[in-house]
Amino acid sequence: MNERVLVVGSLNMDLTIRVPRLPAPGETVSGQDAVRGAGGKGANQAVAAARLGGLVRLVGLLGDDEFGARLRSGLHREGVDATAVGTLPGAATGLALIVVQEDGENSITLAPGANRHLDEAALIRLTGGDPARFTADSDILLLQLEVPVATALAAARAARAAGVRTVLNAAPMPPFDDRLRQLIAYTDVLILNQSEATALLTAAGLAATGPWPRRAAALRGLGPDLVVVTLGADGAVAESADGPLSHPGFPVDAVDTVGAGDAFCAALTLALAAHTPPATALRRACAAGSLATTRPGAQAALPTRAEVDRLLAPEGG
Repeated sequence: MNERVLVVGSLNMDLTIRVPRLPAPGETVSGQDAVRGAGGKGANQAVAAARLGGLVRLVGLLGDDEFGARLRSGLHREGVDATAVGTLPGAATGLALIVVQEDGENSITLAPGANRHLDEAALIRLTGGDPARFTADSDILLLQLEVPVATALAAARAARAAGVRTVLNAAPMPPFDDRLRQLIAYTDVLILNQSEATALLTAAGLAATGPWPRRAAALRGLGPDLVVVTLGADGAVAESADGPLSHPGFPVDAVDTVGAGDAFCAALTLALAAHTPPATALRRACAAGSLATTRPGAQAALPTRAEVDRLLAPEGG
């Protein structure tokens, strides 16, 4: 695969502690030593797409600290083009505090750092003054919401002007204001998990109950051609103009769900960029997401194209 994927999004340093169980409010739970690792939804999805065979460029901001230097080096090792990742003087690199319990479930607290400064002016500067022209060199644009919604909207508008499809992983889900409504209207493919989908349906005044295919169909009314709702270990459902799709999760020994959603988004985006039928793209995405749960960490757990192919081989694709 040599599909060209442009990612505009966040870069974080993850500090992860594994614990017997997640603490209740006000409770202290003793765990293992803290482990540092590369993260951030933008960087995770960029690295995931590169491991799956894509030609990937990332637009984002780092702080001028040790964490920023480590993250930039990691992107280079993974083959991600980071020439449009800027360094912001005096700012801290984004930081995520992650607690993971024994069954892989997790809790995350995020300090955005430099990511919060990736505004529209920074986007224009990092893309050489013309985001639409910069985006035109890509086959597909992949966005998330750990950066300002206004920035994602500017990137989506640039993609529309360049005739490039936009995939939005609406995570974390922000308030449903005019900017988010416009962003979703500019989105070709919308990816959400169950809680994000429920929050968006409720905020948009749509039915937030019933079978997931019906709820995904309601979300299509906001503008996207394809809406995908991930269901954790149960796989994913999708709704397009051709009707509902679904694929179950793959049975794996999960140890850490951090990064699974990012692997899913990258695999789906790359497959759609290659003009893969949506049903096949959904299957590949479920496989990538499942594999990412079998190893600890975010980027460290992301699967390669060969690993996804091996998992899919028994069922022919």
